[in-house]
Amino acid sequence: MDYKKYIANVPDYPIEGILFRDITPLMNDGKAFKSACDEMTRFAEELNVNVVAGPESRGFIFGCPVASNLEIGFVPIRKPNKLPRETISVSYSLEYGENVLCMHKDAIKKGDRVLIIDDLLATGGTIKASIDLVESLGGIVAGLAFLVELTELKGREKLEGYNILVLEKY
Repeated sequence: MDYKKYIANVPDYPIEGILFRDITPLMNDGKAFKSACDEMTRFAEELNVNVVAGPESRGFIFGCPVASNLEIGFVPIRKPNKLPRETISVSYSLEYGENVLCMHKDAIKKGDRVLIIDDLLATGGTIKASIDLVESLGGIVAGLAFLVELTELKGREKLEGYNILVLEKY
């Protein structure tokens, strides 16, 4: 499927000079959304994963249906103070500052084969932090899946050695 037909280009959002790739039209089209989730599901099956994880919030949008399709669990990766039980956390650098991601300490078991899903691969910071969380608990990151990759931001360079599925590149 040509997913680019379902991704809107929004110039100067959120700031002037940025061309934002809006995935909500794809989410609004049941067939396109299902197709994207089905492709990610097939990728997960090939990798024999037993857990899907995703950073908030768009990682939830694609990760939950894939986990449901596979009848396996989904692990939310969230910002601080959003998870109710004991968590682990990792800090990572942004272009201007730092961010923190958290995951329940018991969410991943040693040896779990994990697929991490997010909507967008840009600089790779969020996904690398997600990988660090999973691996710190002994999980094996079997693969990474994204709807969109912004190739000019070179996020893939931070993810060398991992199996990556990208449905559309810009």
